[in-house]
Amino acid sequence: MGHKAWCDLLLDTGSFAPCDDNLVATDPLTFVDDQPYAKRLARAQANTGLLDAIVSGRGSIDGLPIVYAAFAFEFMGGSMGSVVGEVIARAFEHAIANSLPVVLLSASGGARMQEGILSLMQMAKTVAAREKLRDARLPFISVLRHATTGGVAASFALQGDVNLAEPKALIGFAGPRVIEQTLGQTLPAGFQRSEFLLEHGTVDRIVHRHNLKSEIATILRLLSRSQ
Repeated sequence: MGHKAWCDLLLDTGSFAPCDDNLVATDPLTFVDDQPYAKRLARAQANTGLLDAIVSGRGSIDGLPIVYAAFAFEFMGGSMGSVVGEVIARAFEHAIANSLPVVLLSASGGARMQEGILSLMQMAKTVAAREKLRDARLPFISVLRHATTGGVAASFALQGDVNLAEPKALIGFAGPRVIEQTLGQTLPAGFQRSEFLLEHGTVDRIVHRHNLKSEIATILRLLSRSQ
C-alpha cells in the first residue's frame, strides 16, 4: 500500500495534520549514476506528489493523540537521505515538546547512496533523537513493513518500545544474498523474515495490517498507564 492508504487505515478520519512537509533535498555531490540525482528526485516527486520519502504530522488512533510518521516506499524505495532523517528527528522532538507518543512506520531500502555521508549521518541523528524520547519516558511504537533494510533497520526502526512487524516482511541490514556470498554459507529458511525475527526476539509481535490500528491503540493505552 502507498503512504495515503496507510494513513487512511491507521489514523482516525480527518485527524492527520502534516508537519515539515516543505523540506526538499539538495544535490551536494552533484551525483550521477545512469542519470543525475536531481532528475531522479524530480521524477519521484512528480510520481508521488511528495517532496521526499517520508510523511509526518499529528494525528490520532482510536481517539489517542500521537505523532505519526510513515515512509513512502514508492519514493526511491523509501531511501533515507538528509530530508528523511531530519523529518524523523523533528517528529521525535515534536513528540517531546507536546508529550505525545510516536508511531512510526518504516519501509526502506536503507540510506540513499546519492547523498553519501550526509545520508549515513542520519542514522546517528535519528537514534539520538529517539534516545531523547526515551529519556522523556514517551512511548515509541515502531511498525516494520516489507521491506525494512539497510541503515533504517540498523538505526531507529528496531528501537521501538514495542516493535511490530507485518507478516513475512523482510527486515535486516544486508540482504540474504549478500550475507550468503560474504560468509560462504547457506542461511536458515526464512532468515530475515518477520517470523524468524520474532522467534529470535528481535520483534515483539507480528500483526496483520487489518488488526494494526486496534493493536496500536491497545499498546498505547497500556504504555500510558505504566508511566
